Amino acid sequence: MDDAVRLQFAATEVAGLRALEGADAGLRERRDALRLWQARRLAATHADLLAQPRYAEATRFFLDELYGAKDFSQRDAELAKVIPTLVRFLPRSALATIADAIELDALSERLDLAVCRVIEADPANHGRPIDTALFAFAYVRAGSRTDRERQIELVDHIGRTLDSLVRHPMIGTLLGAMSRPAKLAGLGAMQSFLESGFRTFAAMRGADDFLSPVCSREAEVMRRLYDGDPDPFRPYGQASSGRHPAS
Repeated sequence: MDDAVRLQFAATEVAGLRALEGADAGLRERRDALRLWQARRLAATHADLLAQPRYAEATRFFLDELYGAKDFSQRDAELAKVIPTLVRFLPRSALATIADAIELDALSERLDLAVCRVIEADPANHGRPIDTALFAFAYVRAGSRTDRERQIELVDHIGRTLDSLVRHPMIGTLLGAMSRPAKLAGLGAMQSFLESGFRTFAAMRGADDFLSPVCSREAEVMRRLYDGDPDPFRPYGQASSGRHPAS
């Protein structure tokens, strides 16, 4: 699929999903709680990367800007306005990266809503805080393994493409030139997202040692969850205790 078409399709899907949750206060509240829980889990899983000055900003970018508890509704609304401009002026590689980011946003939103629906389908779970056992139960029933694998694949691809893009000074110059006009046009959130990704990966000076552990750990967590591992979020490479997490 053409990157411009893919970007438009993903942006439309995100807008529809956000409208769906916006019409259901209970679903939105559960989704916000889920995202907050997952952001904390991701921060714990990758705490060593957050603690390293070289990788801390990149880890925070992924946690906050690509997958986290942050409200992306403003960025999504701005995206619909700016797609024609992005298609006209950005190089193909940069446009593909933005399309990947919005596809990841849409996929994560869809999977999160599916997890929330699984949880809320049982009246016994109404008002129940999310914990490891509840998340693991809903995760396996909410979406296909192929979708979860695609999530990790997109994280890896976005990171590696950003790492490649920062080596082209023209991209940074273009983003800098766009900054003031974008903010004056009410596109500040989208511009900040683009600038943050570029700045973060430029400062890291090589992303492989960051992306490889992130993606291998998340793939291992996914495997454990689908295997019914009782301790799916233990440190990477550590053997299971064999005890089921408390509900």
